[in-house]
Amino acid sequence: MSLWRYLGRRVLLLAPMLVGITLLTFLLSHAVPADPVTAYLGPQASGDPQVIAAFRHRWGLDRPLPEQYGIYLWNLARGDMGVSISTRQPVMVDLKQHLPATIELATAAMLTSLLVSIPLGMLSAVRRDTMLDQLARIGSLIGVSTPIFWLGIVAIVVFYAYLGWAPSPGRLSMEIPPPPPVTGFVVVDAVLARRLDVAADALRHLALPALVLSSYSVGVVTRMMRGSMLEVLGEEYVRTARAKGLATWAVVVRHAARNSLIPVVTVIGLSFGGLLSGAVVTETVFAWPGLGSYAFHSATALDFPAIMGVGLVVAAIYILVNLVVDIAYAFVDPRIRVG
Repeated sequence: MSLWRYLGRRVLLLAPMLVGITLLTFLLSHAVPADPVTAYLGPQASGDPQVIAAFRHRWGLDRPLPEQYGIYLWNLARGDMGVSISTRQPVMVDLKQHLPATIELATAAMLTSLLVSIPLGMLSAVRRDTMLDQLARIGSLIGVSTPIFWLGIVAIVVFYAYLGWAPSPGRLSMEIPPPPPVTGFVVVDAVLARRLDVAADALRHLALPALVLSSYSVGVVTRMMRGSMLEVLGEEYVRTARAKGLATWAVVVRHAARNSLIPVVTVIGLSFGGLLSGAVVTETVFAWPGLGSYAFHSATALDFPAIMGVGLVVAAIYILVNLVVDIAYAFVDPRIRVG
C-alpha cells in the first residue's frame, strides 16, 4: 500500500473518531454533579424560578440530552461550535484567540525538550556508567517525577520574585503594546511588524514557562533515547563500523543515532500531545492567555459549549500529531513500508 493511500484511509477515519470524541466530551461534561445555572447566575439569581427557566431556555439546557447532542453535531457540521456561556462569544472565536498562545508555548517547550533530551540521551548512552550518565539519569527521573504546577510556582518565586531574572507572568510586558495580530503568535507577528524589541520581550516571557513545561518531556525523551541508543550500539553493524576504523562521532551519529530515533519519534509525538494537556496547569500558573487558561475557566463555570470545543480541538491535535508521527517513520527509517 502506498503512502498516499494510507494517508487517505487515515483522513477518512478522522470523521468517525472526532464524532466519538464529541460524544465522550458531551457525556463527561454533562455528568458533572453541578448546575451551570448556579455557577453562572450565582446563588441569589438562581433562586428565582423564572430566571432559571429563561436561562435554561436561552442556552438549550431544558431540552433532552440526545436532542442537545444532535443539535450540537448539526451545528458542528456547519462549522458552528456554539456560543460560550461565559464570554457570550462564539466558541470558534474564543478558540482562535487562545489557541495560538498554546501552540506557541507547546512548540517552544517541545523544541527545548528536543535540543536537550536527544543529545543528552546520546551522550548518556555513549558514556554509560560514567558521572555524566548518572547525572542524566537522575535529572530525567526528577523531570518525570516533579509536578509541573509545583515546579512553575518555584520557578516564579526563584527567578522572578527573588533573583529578578525572569519577567512578570504573561506574554508581554504591560508597557509594551502588542504587535498587529496576523498569525496570533506574538513572536512571529512582532517579527513581521519589524518590532524586534517586542519579539525580544515576547521571547523573554516565553522562556521560563517553556522550560517548566518541557521538564516532563525532557525526562521521558532522554530515558527513551538512552535506552534505544544502548540497544543499537550493541548491534553487529555498529561493531563492524567501529572495526573498520570509523571515528566515534561517525559511528554514533551516522549509524546509531538514526536507528535509535525510530521508537523515540513515537514518544516525541505523544509528548507533544502531553504538552498541550500540561499547558492547562502551566498557563494558569504563568497567567498565559492560551487554551489551557480558557479550558480552566470554562470548566469552573460549567460552560458546556466551551468545554466541548476545547476537547474537540485537543483531540484533533492529538490525532494529527499521531498521523505526522506515522509519516515521520518513513523518513527516519527508509526500510519501513506502509502495510
